[in-house]
Amino acid sequence: MAFDVKVPAVGESIAEVTIGRWNKKDGDFVNENELICEIESDKATFELNAEKSGILKLKAKEGDTVAVGSVICSIEEGAGSGAAKPAAAAAPATAAPSAPAAASNAAPIEVKIPAVGESIAEVTLGQWSVKSGDVINAEDLLCEIESDKATFELRAETAGVVEVLAKQGDTVAIGTVVCKIIPSAGGAAKASAPASAPAAAATASASGGNYAAGHASPAAGKILNEKGVDAAAVAGTGKDGRITKEDAMKASAAPAAKPATASAPSAPAGGREAGGKRADDRQKMTSLRKTIARRLVAVKNETAMLTTFNEVDMKPVMDMRAKYKDTFKEKYGIGLGFMSFFTKAVCMALQEYPAVNAYIDGDEIVYHNYCDVSVAVSTPKGLVVPVIRNAENMNFNEIEAEIVRLATRARDGKLSIDEMSGGTFTITNGGIFGSMLSTPIINSPQSAILGMHNIVERPVAVGGQVVIRPIMYLALSYDHRIIDGRESVGFLVRVKQLLEDPSRLLLGV
Repeated sequence: MAFDVKVPAVGESIAEVTIGRWNKKDGDFVNENELICEIESDKATFELNAEKSGILKLKAKEGDTVAVGSVICSIEEGAGSGAAKPAAAAAPATAAPSAPAAASNAAPIEVKIPAVGESIAEVTLGQWSVKSGDVINAEDLLCEIESDKATFELRAETAGVVEVLAKQGDTVAIGTVVCKIIPSAGGAAKASAPASAPAAAATASASGGNYAAGHASPAAGKILNEKGVDAAAVAGTGKDGRITKEDAMKASAAPAAKPATASAPSAPAGGREAGGKRADDRQKMTSLRKTIARRLVAVKNETAMLTTFNEVDMKPVMDMRAKYKDTFKEKYGIGLGFMSFFTKAVCMALQEYPAVNAYIDGDEIVYHNYCDVSVAVSTPKGLVVPVIRNAENMNFNEIEAEIVRLATRARDGKLSIDEMSGGTFTITNGGIFGSMLSTPIINSPQSAILGMHNIVERPVAVGGQVVIRPIMYLALSYDHRIIDGRESVGFLVRVKQLLEDPSRLLLGV
C-alpha cells in the first residue's frame, strides 16, 4: 500500500515552498521518523520526516517550488522490510527532530498592542524589526510602537515563525492584533538546524557539490526575475550559500545603474533635466508629528497668547561658569552648562509670580506651590518636553544631571509618559540652533514658556560707556487670560536680574 507524503503547513502566510535537498534517493528504503528531505520557505528551512517505513518513490525534484499540501513522494509500506533492521539504529537519532515537526499544527499566538497609558487609545506602528516568515526567539524585538509622545518596544512572547499583519506607519487601536507567532514552526526550524548539518555535509560530499549554493528562495527568485538579474551572478549569504530575499534586493541595484550611465549622453545639451532629477518624497506623518501639529494649532486658537521680550548680559554667568566649570566637573562628574542657571532663575521667579506657574481649568485657576520645569528637547522624531520634577529644591549639579539624563532618553526614544507629563512651566533653547529671536508657543495646558536664544557680542551702554558684552534675547510667551502685563514683564525682569547677578541665585535674594 502506497502512503502519500504531502508538504505540511509551515505558516499561515506561506502558500508554497521549495524542495531543498533530498536525503534519500528514489527506491531507497526509509524508516519511520527518518529524515527524507528539507523544504524551504522564504526565510526558514524545515525537515520532512517519514511517517511510515517502506520504499520511497520521489515525485518532485530538488529545486521544485510546490504548493503546501502537494504530494512530493510516496512510501510503499511493507516493501523491503528486511532492510529495516540495519536502519533501525538510525531511528533514535532522527526521532528527536521529528517531535517539534509533529507539533507544527499548534495554534498561532496573537500579538496585540498593549495598553501604554490611560489616555492613549491608539498608536502608530514604527519600524518592524522582523518580516513574515522570520524565525524569532522569545523576547526578540518585533517592532516599535509610537504614542503621542513616547516610543515603546513590542517584543515576542514566545519563539516561532512570525506573520506580520499590519504595516509600518499604520495607526491602530489598543488591543489590535498586529502579528501572529506560530510557535511550533519556529521551534522546528531551530531544532532541525543541528540535525540537518551532518546530513547536508554527507549529501554534498557524495554528490560533489552543494545544491543550496547559488539557489534563490522563492521570494528571492521572484525579485531577481523582476529585475532581470541572473542568480548565478549573485553571492548568497544564506545557509549553505542560499540566495536570500535581502541578497536579491541588494543585487538589483547594480544592473539598474548601467542604463543610467548609458543614457546620460542622450540627454539634450544645455537642458535643465541634465542637472539632476526632480522628485517628490511623500511620507506619512508620524503620530508624534500629528500630535505636535494638533496641539500647537489648538494653543493658538484657544489661548490669548502674547510675547514679551528682554535682553540679558550673560557676562556674569559666563565668568562664573569659566571660573568653576573644571572644579564643578571634577567634583560632580558632569559639566556646568547654562541650563542650570536658567532653571534656578526661573524657579525663583515663578515663586514670586505664581500666576506664571498656574493654568486655567474650566472656570478655575490652578496654582502650583512647586516648579516642575519642562525642558524642550529636539529629537529625530520631533520635539519632546521631559519634565524636571521639583526643580526648585535641586542644586546646580542635580539639575545638570537630570537634564543630561532626560535629553539622552529623549534622543534614544526611551522617555516614558510619566517623564513628559505634568510640567508647570517650559524652557526652550532655540539659541543652540542659532536663533536670534523667536516667539515660542505655549506648551498646553501651561500658561507660559521662556525662549532662550543665541549669545551675540553687542555694543551696550554700561556706566555711560559703550562696551561689548555677550547679550542674549529672552522671550516670554504667555496666556493673557490668566497672566497680566505686570506679571509677565515682572517675571522676565526678575529672571534678567538673577542672571546678571548670579550670586543672588546662591543667596536666594
